[in-house]
Amino acid sequence: MIVRPNIEPELFLFRGGRKDDLGGSRPLKVLIETHGCKLNTADSQRLANEFVHSGYEIAEGDGIPDVFVLNTCTVTHVADKKARQALSRARRKFPQTIVVAAGCYAESGTGDLEALSATDIVIPNTRKSEIVQIVSSRTGMEWQGEVGAGDEVGHLLGRTRAAVKIQEGCDQVCSYCIVPKVRGRERSIPKTAIIQQVQALSSAGCPEVVLTGTQLGSYGFDLEGSDLVDMIRSVLEETDIRRLRISSLQPPEFKDGLLELWSGVGKDRLCPHFHIPLQSGSDPILERMRRRYTGAGYLEAVQAAKAAVEGCSVTTDVISGFPGETDEDHNSTLEVLQVAELADAHIFPYSARPGTSAAHFPDHVEVTTRAQRAVQLREAADAMARTHRQGFVGTVRPVLWEGARGRSGLTDNYLRVRLENDEIIAAKNGVRDRSGDGLIEDVRIVRLEGLQLIGSVAG
Repeated sequence: MIVRPNIEPELFLFRGGRKDDLGGSRPLKVLIETHGCKLNTADSQRLANEFVHSGYEIAEGDGIPDVFVLNTCTVTHVADKKARQALSRARRKFPQTIVVAAGCYAESGTGDLEALSATDIVIPNTRKSEIVQIVSSRTGMEWQGEVGAGDEVGHLLGRTRAAVKIQEGCDQVCSYCIVPKVRGRERSIPKTAIIQQVQALSSAGCPEVVLTGTQLGSYGFDLEGSDLVDMIRSVLEETDIRRLRISSLQPPEFKDGLLELWSGVGKDRLCPHFHIPLQSGSDPILERMRRRYTGAGYLEAVQAAKAAVEGCSVTTDVISGFPGETDEDHNSTLEVLQVAELADAHIFPYSARPGTSAAHFPDHVEVTTRAQRAVQLREAADAMARTHRQGFVGTVRPVLWEGARGRSGLTDNYLRVRLENDEIIAAKNGVRDRSGDGLIEDVRIVRLEGLQLIGSVAG
């Protein structure tokens, strides 16, 4: 085992029996799998660039990688289970590959992953900036140092959409949330670094960038002379990115100065899509969750967004069966969803996270009740999703295709679209069709099938 002097080996688990030096005439291949939020996507993009910078090649297709990195999520116990399954699957599929567990679950469940026979290296979030250095100490490759914000993008993990981290960490400490423990206190990325990253991605051919973070609204509190509105305006003014999307905003952050960007400097470039987490429509439950708004305040934010940005879509997150939630509380959430008329909602049955205060609440709701309430919420969400999509039939929206042109793409307001079957370009000779990568074209929406919009190229 090769260990660089500044790496403390007791923090990591290494499987024995593999050669330390895997070097040869070809570059070592790295396969990166990402679970969870857009913040993880941004971390994985940075990681891919650093691996390429140090001489590795990012694996694509069905080849066997030399290194497999799983960037994990730990927001629920289901996310933890998916991580363990993915690591075990990688070990079975690639028995000679170095398997690395990183990300949030590697921070909160280091011991669990160290005990998992599938993993060779476990790297907690506190050491994520050293992942390539740590892996290189095992492979024998020479680490070339961290990649600068404005450096050329060596490999795009997503050819149509990339995430750029503008801040990390959370000081809000909601009672159910493990994120503050795995990502730390809030800290902002300097505006100049964000601008450089966005432009580098645009120059590499990426047409859309998502600005992401844990608490976007607090961006700039630790910087001089900048806040979220100023940063977004600067990105639009100082880069040529074609589409800029904002990942998630809290209800109190919907103020005129922010929404004016969509009709001003961001017109036709700022995507008309807002993700506004609800979590619960019950004020007593929101207070127990330590959320900083009410059900009425949430609806005011949604209405402000819809009034300011024509044709926008609003999506949300909801937790069913939070400790202490009564039937009345649940019905309040259903009512808020129905009044809000959103484009979609991600419904999560409450999952107790060790280390959060809610995990110690005495009045946990029965698991079956949580699941039943989640089904009711999902039915309501699907109904409003169909209504929202039906409203765009007959309109024309710009669609960014993902891979094969016409098979699947997203409108500017985050609705899934495909073309009529006779307009889809078939793959030739079994070769994967990438004719849609980076292509944005106007599509007339002609009908709705299930929750998917079907369109025809507008001519």
